[in-house]
Amino acid sequence: MFTSPYADVEIPETTLYEYLFGGLSIDDLDRVALVDGASGEETSYGKLVGQIDATAGWLAEQGVGPDTMLGLFCPNIPAFAVVFHGTLRAGAAITTVNALYTAEEVGRQLADSGATWLFTISPFLKRAEAAAQAAGIPAGRIVVLDGGDPAVAAGHPSLTDVLQAGLPAPRLSVDPHAAAVVPYSSGTSGTPKGVMLSQYNLVANVAQARAFFRVTPDDVVLAVLPFFHIYGLTVLLNLALGERARLVTMPKFDLAEFLRITQDHRCTYLFIAPPIAVALAKHPLVDRYDLSSVRVVLSGAAPLDGGLGHAVASRLGCTVLQGYGMTELSPVSHAIPRDDSGNIPLDSVGYTVPNTQCKLLDIATDEEIEVPAEGASAPGQLLVRGPQVMLGYLNRPDATAAMIDPDGFLRTGDIATVTADGVVTIVDRLKELIKYKGYQIAPAELEALLLTHPRIADAAVIGVRTDDREEVPKAFVVRQGAAELGDDDVMEFVAARVAPFKRIRSVEFVEVIPKSASGKILRRELRARTAAAPKAEWTV
Repeated sequence: MFTSPYADVEIPETTLYEYLFGGLSIDDLDRVALVDGASGEETSYGKLVGQIDATAGWLAEQGVGPDTMLGLFCPNIPAFAVVFHGTLRAGAAITTVNALYTAEEVGRQLADSGATWLFTISPFLKRAEAAAQAAGIPAGRIVVLDGGDPAVAAGHPSLTDVLQAGLPAPRLSVDPHAAAVVPYSSGTSGTPKGVMLSQYNLVANVAQARAFFRVTPDDVVLAVLPFFHIYGLTVLLNLALGERARLVTMPKFDLAEFLRITQDHRCTYLFIAPPIAVALAKHPLVDRYDLSSVRVVLSGAAPLDGGLGHAVASRLGCTVLQGYGMTELSPVSHAIPRDDSGNIPLDSVGYTVPNTQCKLLDIATDEEIEVPAEGASAPGQLLVRGPQVMLGYLNRPDATAAMIDPDGFLRTGDIATVTADGVVTIVDRLKELIKYKGYQIAPAELEALLLTHPRIADAAVIGVRTDDREEVPKAFVVRQGAAELGDDDVMEFVAARVAPFKRIRSVEFVEVIPKSASGKILRRELRARTAAAPKAEWTV
């Protein structure tokens, strides 16, 4: 077993609201907390807390409390912070929904989580209404965040209504160890499952990340990574607000807009995923903007190539860091510390964060691998234990037991090595998840969808690397009898039913899907078959 070389940090037994905002000083009240990157509109810390309290008060008046689950279907806008923290302030729980999801996908998450309210924005309203209807949520419980205009709100309450009610936040005792935030993840495999995180989990991970990332009140943090994803939620939204930084929101990624906001708002700290690193390193558009304010770039959500990271650092004249984690870890378990970045290889994920224990297990025997006296260890599956480990999967005790061992160690499904001085490098993975532009794609979810096609007898999906290092879904399909079915038929069928990032990018028709005696798809055979085939052209 190995731990962090950094000392443990204090993790208070308190709510996230109290941890982030309980210590606001008089001077903090006028400090800018949130900036809408598109419009430039600013929200001070004082105004933000007032809006959070008013939202909590309105929700409590509607009967929302500890037994209520709310859905939040919203991109990165300042109102996300208001609703998210207002919900927790009211003692309720919240499930954050991917902004790219189809109505069917949103509806499944709402139904599975037991959500009885849904907050969204008017451009999402058509999907939101269909999803809410499928999940049994009445129109009066769909709150439109930008619905101040009655014509836009279309009969739904709006955030303007909520705030204008001016109701005080309820006085109640909230258990910080109860499930409070339920993002959805596929874990190491399978279809998306609700990850139960407590307020204590989130408080702990902010405290742990603080020690490594060193965001300061003078930092201007660009929030392009989605808040509905645990990376954006913890490392951007909560950490930045906890440090009294200025957080500039972007509802979706557009390179020119990303560069303009970074330049115009003099952003100092960029949290990104590897596809953005590729653009920062290579795209000619970068040279048209003044990015001299950027001091730190931190990449997460998918592996960052060391050479690519150094290219970003050289071009921007900044420090580049890499972090590692997963939704089930709230999410951070490892990172390259800002204060020690020059001594750690950029293609590693750095040190274990404070208050965390790890171990590596031999892939074949499950025996623990010892940390070497010098050099790097043999590779093994990385297991993590700490206060950031999830409570479990919502209504999935079997999946929880498979993920967390009796000693409290969570199986990450990633293969890692550790050096004598504690530097961890992810070298491979056991898990079947496909990572595309930082998003998780579960092959089992796509396979289940493909099998609903009347002309498909069997199917399997794997991730395949493209020339620009992206991993995209490839489907292997067995036709039903003599049915006529082409590549485009398969890809269009899937594209009409899933979020854009989940689309099948290539199809190969086969006679049979290789499977083990127990019926498990032998993906390694499909990967070997793909590796041996001529290079394909991919649409990414």
